[in-house]
Amino acid sequence: MQIEHIRLFYLAASLGSITKAARASHISQPALSQQIQRLEEELGFKLFERSNRGVDLTPAGQIVEKYAGNMVRLYDQLMDDLNNLRQSNGVVRIAATPVVGIYGLPCTIYKVKEKFPYHTFRLDSAPSVEVERRVLQGESDIGFINGPPNSGELVAKRVYSDRLVVVASPQFPTKPNLDMEGLKNYPLIMLSSASSLRKQLEKYLETHHQSLEQYKVLFHLDSAESVKSSVLRGHGIAFLPYMSIKKELYQKQLKQIDVSDFNMSYDVYSIYKRQENKSDMLYRICVYFSKIVAETFC
Repeated sequence: MQIEHIRLFYLAASLGSITKAARASHISQPALSQQIQRLEEELGFKLFERSNRGVDLTPAGQIVEKYAGNMVRLYDQLMDDLNNLRQSNGVVRIAATPVVGIYGLPCTIYKVKEKFPYHTFRLDSAPSVEVERRVLQGESDIGFINGPPNSGELVAKRVYSDRLVVVASPQFPTKPNLDMEGLKNYPLIMLSSASSLRKQLEKYLETHHQSLEQYKVLFHLDSAESVKSSVLRGHGIAFLPYMSIKKELYQKQLKQIDVSDFNMSYDVYSIYKRQENKSDMLYRICVYFSKIVAETFC
């Protein structure tokens, strides 16, 4: 099974179109179709149903898609590691929740790179549960998650505290001061249930005898960026990490709504696997990351 066949299949599945996948890969449509056909012949299953709208995954195609993304990502990591070994450089693989990865870590990585200039740093974003799994499985060297890890096999350190704030567009009509009961009168845009921040918010509300079911939730989105985008367009209000919206608050693109009986903060933890050899370079980099991250978050 050739990884390039898997890569092209995954791209076509993601785009829902053989034509778009061929264009993105800079190869002809017949050539891409032929490579997917070879993959189908090798697996013994038809993977796509073709129509005028594009392509739809067959049941077998849905199974292959579930694994294809990880296969391509792991292969790319393998080649990165081998290429860097050839160049006498090491790759440090970092996994972080999207908010931390987008808004916090770039400045930290820059500082770590100054101390370890001969290493390459690669950052991927994923939910906290997936970040923890990757670190445990050795797919990532260090991770950053919301809240402490579930596994006792990891070294964990609280490195940063942030808070959730309620925000809206300046043009969105709201009272400047509200309580949780008053929030129920406004449309709410929420992070998806897969988000660790969403789960922590639900737990916070539960301890205060509240439930999201009592609020006017318009829809659920998969990232803080998409939630922020909807709020900026005046679609509703949202609970968002301060880290993700401090620039917009400073530039007055968003306004913060003071909610008298809401005060929720959360902790960011660094995690990495225990090492018996404390002099190992990768271990030293992970320790240094955890040491400076609180001071260097963007």
